[in-house]
Amino acid sequence: MIKRVAGTLLAALSIGAFAAAPAQAVQADFTGIVALSNCSGSVVRPPAARDTDPALVMSNGHCVKFMGANEVIVNQESTRTFTLLNGAGQNLGTLRATKLAYATMKNTDVSFYQLTQTYAQIQQQYGSRALELTTTRPAAGTRIQVVSGYWKRIYNCRVDGFAYQLKEDVWTWRDSVRYASQSTCNTIGGTSGSPVIDTASGKVVAVNNTANESGGRCTLNNPCEVSQSGQVTVRTGYKYGQQIYNIPACIGAGNQFNLTASGCTLPR
Repeated sequence: MIKRVAGTLLAALSIGAFAAAPAQAVQADFTGIVALSNCSGSVVRPPAARDTDPALVMSNGHCVKFMGANEVIVNQESTRTFTLLNGAGQNLGTLRATKLAYATMKNTDVSFYQLTQTYAQIQQQYGSRALELTTTRPAAGTRIQVVSGYWKRIYNCRVDGFAYQLKEDVWTWRDSVRYASQSTCNTIGGTSGSPVIDTASGKVVAVNNTANESGGRCTLNNPCEVSQSGQVTVRTGYKYGQQIYNIPACIGAGNQFNLTASGCTLPR
């Protein structure tokens, strides 16, 4: 797992200059990106959301806590805060949650916090927009960028492929996105929860969550891939994210989660 980090780590440990944007791609910036005390995240909106809806922040389930393998949290009161960044990665201000709208580490690793402010209010106060969630499954070879609010760094990657199942310790995630293993995509602790952005569309296609750090087989910080036939593959150094294209179907009017809605496949 791309570990959560202690909130006391010095910001001076940030990784310096951003990697260069791939040719023919749109360079993402930090607009809509937030930093958590231990992870990264982003202000996101499903395509059907209205400006007057309470805004959502997306991160990982394990950024809430290390949840049980079958645990699901829905509409739990929360006052968690997030530092909103501008396009250059500078602090704009603090956003606050009213509740943890949804979180799980079953089949996926994702969390959504509902904020006190609407999208329109955030735009008016900070001049910042939300990132749109895709409703289309990404394809292999897609150029992506992982944008970390914690480290204020952007990682350039490609979608290398997909894992039918990704097993890490007690958790199993399905249809995970695998990033090409390369120096420009060397995500580290604190990048958990970062949005994975398709550089062509600018939409969020996944949420960054783990990496095989040392070649271990299906252990903590060393996930393995399991094929539909049960074959286990270990890919040392590869990074992974969780698909989000199916999540907008679970978000109804007023940005409220409805896990029984048509097309919603999130665990409940």
